[in-house]
Amino acid sequence: MLSQAKMVKIKKNIEKLYTGVCTITEHQKVQNENKSTSFEDVIVQRDIPCRLSFKNINKTSQDENLASEVSQITKLFITPEIQLKPGSKLSVTQNGVTVEYQSSGEPAVYRTHQEIVLELFRGWT
Repeated sequence: MLSQAKMVKIKKNIEKLYTGVCTITEHQKVQNENKSTSFEDVIVQRDIPCRLSFKNINKTSQDENLASEVSQITKLFITPEIQLKPGSKLSVTQNGVTVEYQSSGEPAVYRTHQEIVLELFRGWT
């Protein structure tokens, strides 16, 4: 088992790799002045250091006449202290490019970081 001091050092070294920043937005229910309710986009955290990782997967076809499909898995690396609800919208800027994603499930949380599989944001569900 690693000591707390070593874990802090490992966490800091991982965070040195973060080259992006993200803003987390939730679609929350709000009460209007006339007592009705509606939904609004609410920024819950802004400019959080992070890193995107991309992995391409080739899906080969049994039919040699068909082209193989390529899909991409996008994964977000972020500090474990951040609470990210499934379905939250994330606006991530990395390498000068900003893209909106949504979290697609529960994060894999480790002592030094968490990993979250992302999908392109296509609107609130």
